[in-house]
Order: sequence, then structure tokens, then C-alpha cells
Amino acid sequence: MIKKFVIPLAFLATMPTSHGKPGVEIAATGFERPVWAGMPSGLKEKLWVMEQAGQVWIVDLKTGERSKTPFLDIRKDVSRVGNEEGLLGLAFAPDFLKSGRYYVNFTNKEHHTRIIRFKTGDQTTTDPASGETLIDFKQPYQNHNGGWICFGPDGMLYIGNGDGGSANDPEQHSQSLDTFLGKILRIDVSGDTGYTVPPDNPFVKKADAKPEIWAYGVRNPWRCSFDRITGDFWMGDVGQNAWEEIDFMQAGKGAGANYGWRLREGAVPTPANGVGGESPAGAIEPVYVYKHGGGNTEGFSVTGGYLYRGPIKALQGRYVFADFQNPRIWSFRLNDGKAADFADHTADLQPDGGKIKFISSFAESNNGDLFIIDHSGPVYRIVEK
Repeated sequence: MIKKFVIPLAFLATMPTSHGKPGVEIAATGFERPVWAGMPSGLKEKLWVMEQAGQVWIVDLKTGERSKTPFLDIRKDVSRVGNEEGLLGLAFAPDFLKSGRYYVNFTNKEHHTRIIRFKTGDQTTTDPASGETLIDFKQPYQNHNGGWICFGPDGMLYIGNGDGGSANDPEQHSQSLDTFLGKILRIDVSGDTGYTVPPDNPFVKKADAKPEIWAYGVRNPWRCSFDRITGDFWMGDVGQNAWEEIDFMQAGKGAGANYGWRLREGAVPTPANGVGGESPAGAIEPVYVYKHGGGNTEGFSVTGGYLYRGPIKALQGRYVFADFQNPRIWSFRLNDGKAADFADHTADLQPDGGKIKFISSFAESNNGDLFIIDHSGPVYRIVEK
């Protein structure tokens, strides 16, 4: 089970803070459709940036320069059809600096989602032939692939899968436990090869259920995260035609959680084609929803973010997230299980003389700094103005 972390008082007392308003600076530029960035444990001055077409680059954060050759190049295997397929997520093993192992989530040219383990010898390049396929399953449509992959605080590997695409989950994948579609998976990859199913996964003993499933009832989880201090789980789940949502699960809970799709869009019955209904028994309600539209508090495709643990006092303890199509950046505090003290940071978080266009992802450094990944090419770091 996920451990419950206690925040040391000494940590809170000594954590460096700044007291100005948040702003942004350019960390790196020149990427083609970047969708993810991150860094392995133990490093501070390098950032790995992923391009949707199938390459990963290493950026020197001191200079803003990227590696001359890609860290990974699997373009020949990656589908480039539409806007939602491609190389979508990466997770470094907790001991990456020693083992060189990491995991990627992508859709291949046969429209299958593939989870592959790679191993790098020098931490700067990867032989694509070193990849070991762990999971491979067909996507029925070319959208709603999810793509998030991350190690949880319990050392297990978590994988976020969309419902398979089309609209309104026509085959009802999200509520069916015999498919990986519309699910959060949890697997143990600590062995030398392959993976095992953790024995405490909720459906291990349930007939006709995939034992890898940890939670279900999601539509298209686009960027999830674990709070680096508490281990709490956050998820941005992209809506259908009316509502976007942010979901939360306290550390130590979440096994078997049902997030309600396709019966529920946001906090209401799905309002299209008669597929909506009452919330399933025990289903998890979102902690924040917003309507579709172009207003300051509206959007069309949520991009999940992080509970901010960096040095900027104005953001500390706030969940920072955004919308991809209506590129606004917001935050709130969680109070008794609901969003409170909502704030719009869009105006402050714009580069000098420019504008952030499409927020495809956020990234977190090992000291809690947040980066904003703009699908049009740049990567920005949130700083004090």
C-alpha cells in the first residue's frame, strides 16, 4: 500500500522560500511538440524533455542547451497519427543513476499502447534495441490514450490509460474490469525481467478482471502526479463535451477506486447520448470541475499538474494545473476534500514579450520547482518575479 508520509517540522522550518509573485523564464526552446519533461532522483541541473514524435533530449538547465544527440530515439516505432498518439510518458526507475533503467509509454504504428523498459549504460544515450516490452494492447480508436506513467511512493509503477477513444466510451471500457482501457494500472517491475502483479492489487482474486488494475472509471487521464511529501495522488481527467475535472486520492487509499466515467462527466451525469446516470456506489467525486468555454475559468482539455512544493511562498501548498486548448494556468488549495482559494495565474505566468500557447504538461524538479511544457516548443520554469 502507499505509505502515508509525515511532513517533518524541521523540513518546513528550513525550506527556502521567496516572497514575490510567480513568473516564468525560458528554460529551453526548439522542441517539436514536447509533451513531457522530468528528471531522475539525485540530479538537479538536467531536465529530460520528450517530443511526441519519439525523441527524448537532455537539457542543461544552467545553459539551456540540449544534448547534441537524443537520449532516446524511437521515431521509427511511434505513431504520429492525429494529436493524441505518440511517445507520451516516461518514468525513471528510483535507482536510475545506478541501474540505468527507465520506462516509456507510447502508441506504435499499429495503434497499440506499449509499455517498454529501456536501459542506458552511460545515462546520456539509449540503444533502442535494449527495450523490453512489458505491456502491449490494442487501442480501438486513435484518441484517449492516456500516456502517464510514474513510480509511486510505494515503489510500484503506475500507468494511466484512456478509455480507448471515440466519444462517450461506446464499448463501455471504463466500467469493465476485463480491459486495461479507462484504468490506472499498478505493477511491480523490481525484477530483472518482466513484471509481477502486486498481491495487494484490488482485483487480484476477482474472476474476469485484469489483476493489474488499481483504479477504473477514467476517461483520458492527462497528467497525474504523486505529492512528493505526502504521497497523495492527483489526476487531471479530460472531459467529453461539457466538463473537465481534477481528482484527488489520499495516500494509502485508492485501491479499487471508481472515478465514475462514463456515467459521470465531472460531477454530473454525462450529458450526451443518454449514457449518463447516477454515480456508481462508492465512486470518487472530483475535487474540482470547470465548464467548457473560452472564459477565464473555462477550457476544453485539462492538463493535470502538481501540488507545489518549491520555494515560491505564494504557490506553496497549492495544486497547480492548466487547460491545453484555452491556455490558462490556475491553482487551488484542498480544504476538507474540496478545492478552495482558487487563483488564476495566467497573466503572471507569461514570458516577456510572448505568450504560452498550448500547455501539454508540467514537470517537477527534485527541489520542487515547476516547469511548464508548451506544445508549440518552449519549456518554461516558474520563478519569482
